[in-house]
Amino acid sequence: MRVALISLMENVPVDLAGDGAVQSGGNPGFLPIAGHSIARHQLGLALALGATRIVVHAEMLSAEIVEIQHVAEQRGARFHIITAARALVPLVSAEDELIVFAEGFLAMPEDARRILDEAPGVLALPVEAGVAAGFERIDINHAWAGAMRMPGRVVAGLGDLPPEWNPVAALLRLATQARLPLRAVPQALLAAGRWRLVRNEADAHAAENDWLAQHTAASHVRSPGEWLAVQAVRRIGPALLHARTRPWVAMAAALLLVLLALGAGWWGRAGLAFALVGLGWVVLQAGRLLARVEQASLMQASGRLRGGALFGPLVDGALVAICAWRASGGPTAQTAWFPPLVLVLILWLFPVVLRDFRWTAWLCDRLLVALTLLVVGLFMPLETGLRVIVVVLLATALAQAHGLFPNRLLTNGT
Repeated sequence: MRVALISLMENVPVDLAGDGAVQSGGNPGFLPIAGHSIARHQLGLALALGATRIVVHAEMLSAEIVEIQHVAEQRGARFHIITAARALVPLVSAEDELIVFAEGFLAMPEDARRILDEAPGVLALPVEAGVAAGFERIDINHAWAGAMRMPGRVVAGLGDLPPEWNPVAALLRLATQARLPLRAVPQALLAAGRWRLVRNEADAHAAENDWLAQHTAASHVRSPGEWLAVQAVRRIGPALLHARTRPWVAMAAALLLVLLALGAGWWGRAGLAFALVGLGWVVLQAGRLLARVEQASLMQASGRLRGGALFGPLVDGALVAICAWRASGGPTAQTAWFPPLVLVLILWLFPVVLRDFRWTAWLCDRLLVALTLLVVGLFMPLETGLRVIVVVLLATALAQAHGLFPNRLLTNGT
């Protein structure tokens, strides 16, 4: 069985309210990163590593600790609070493994999980870089990297130490005395901001910006609209996450924008309608990205937007309706819906059948599509512009397919 120890005893001044008023009695583990405390991030990592017992070292029960307890128990782990190092001894048997985190330790979850899962030991950094980053020195050449995985037999040594010792510091000392192997953490992780120790509010602000940048850097930005959604998350994401804004709020905002677009289109304001549709699509992408950031940060599947799969057809239906209403006063009003419907079907088809071509990803960007329709409508009748767009897309696809499958008829045997 794996046991995880999260220490929340060390007191530092913390701006808990976020209004610049420093309060005493805080702890680095309570500092918020992307809307969740560092201790909550450590809990997610511990559960992902297979810990079935979570032990928190704290002076008293607080609302933050209660939240951690609820999450741990919902994920099937047993939860304990201890106030002295010796109280950990009966909770860890000799056959168990103990995972220990330093106060304020924060690392990219996939990196920490990979390194801790490889083998037991004390994670270490080169002493110069580690001490400069705030980590504790353990010998002449190494600094502790903020996490370790040790056999349960080492924990019994806590019973021989004074009760006032901090269990994390005591376990680090016992691990070095037991000659547990030092396992090097790549210094590149420290330099890239993927591995750090957060000690105060200033560290937390810097870490949060890097945290969002790291998590959104892996996103597959393939089009202008997706790039805009990423930039929005990086700039206003921290405020939304600290306010505990749930992903469904973004879904509701996006839906409202599409409904406003339909209203504008009905009253003949096609340009405004197209802009609102595109903005609604970007808002939904930002909400999905926030959900993925939260899921990756806490290492739990919690961020899927309910009804998100229906939003794509809703946006495309709105585009068809707006285009049809724009041409409703013309001589082809009875068939005004047909060209935009053909365009929408092409937008769905081409990314599937021509997936090897990068440009087809732009067809999935409804901000780009909506702005294109807006611009086309400024220079020519929209229905004519739709026909031109359809012809251009079909011609481009045929040219690409001909280059991709030059001997298609021969391979079919005809």
